[in-house]
Amino acid sequence: MAKTALITGITGQDGYHLAQLLHEKGYKVYGIMRAQQNPRRKNVETELPYVNIIEADLSDLSSLVRAMETAKPQEVYNLAAISHVGYSFKNPILTADVTGKGVLNMLEAIRLSGGEKTVRFYQASTSEMYGGLEYNRPKNGYTEESKFHPRSPYGVAKLYGHWIATNYRESYGMFVSCGILFNHEGERRGLEFVTRKISNAVARIKLGKQDHIVLGDLWPKRDWGYAGDYVEGMWRMLQQDKPDDFVLATGETHSIEEFLTLAFKEIGIDDWKPYVKQDPAFMRPAEVDLLLGDPTKAEKVLGWKRKVDFPGLVKKMVEYDLELESDQKTS
Repeated sequence: MAKTALITGITGQDGYHLAQLLHEKGYKVYGIMRAQQNPRRKNVETELPYVNIIEADLSDLSSLVRAMETAKPQEVYNLAAISHVGYSFKNPILTADVTGKGVLNMLEAIRLSGGEKTVRFYQASTSEMYGGLEYNRPKNGYTEESKFHPRSPYGVAKLYGHWIATNYRESYGMFVSCGILFNHEGERRGLEFVTRKISNAVARIKLGKQDHIVLGDLWPKRDWGYAGDYVEGMWRMLQQDKPDDFVLATGETHSIEEFLTLAFKEIGIDDWKPYVKQDPAFMRPAEVDLLLGDPTKAEKVLGWKRKVDFPGLVKKMVEYDLELESDQKTS
């Protein structure tokens, strides 16, 4: 009998990739979307016609209970969040309500709807919980046992979500697994994220639609993988005999400058400096210097490993944006 899954954050890049994966595996897929007019709703209805949309909100417990009663899922993937780190500094209260308290609301909705012992829950935790400070930075990358020291309202809210999920696992015996995912990018990333901002700008520069890109700091390093690979790890976590936490990462770290170098090479430009400007407005009050994950546990226990390497990720994103911008009118 086919399984049923409920996904929050269905309009985001992870929601898109996960919905595709689950559909291919024969799942009946439900996706939660806020009731207010959502500009991405039409995209979901067009590109993911097999997703059953339920109107609900992570900040509204009663709507989540209704969503659970409607979908009756065996698996719930909580991907929804105010997920842009820079934005979280400007709207910390909203970030706390959605990214932090929203996890608690979803867990309570599962309990109140009678799914405490039958529903498997995935919580999207994040590498931003570690903070990247030198004192807590392991030589070979952060593991599931590493110390947390979040450096943004987003990271703090995610850490609350991570710990409340852990608490429900320990307190109520719920099947709750947390995926501590390092930066995962792709062609479905929003344009507000630096990787997609770069790939899209590079495409537009190639096509003569703009002549430069404005960024913040260029030195931070991240462990960048492809989002399509990471949703496979999410699914595998909920197929285990017991719940647990897993780091999903590539085990490599690359700077924004490296991303720029590869992206511009895709359009035949070796020196990107004349095309890049920096603006303090894009620099954060507290920046994470370096993030590097150790995916050893996920590789051994889940049999998971990333497929797309760093150059392949950049190439995939630039090629997508070149095609996208070529199909659009000059603007």
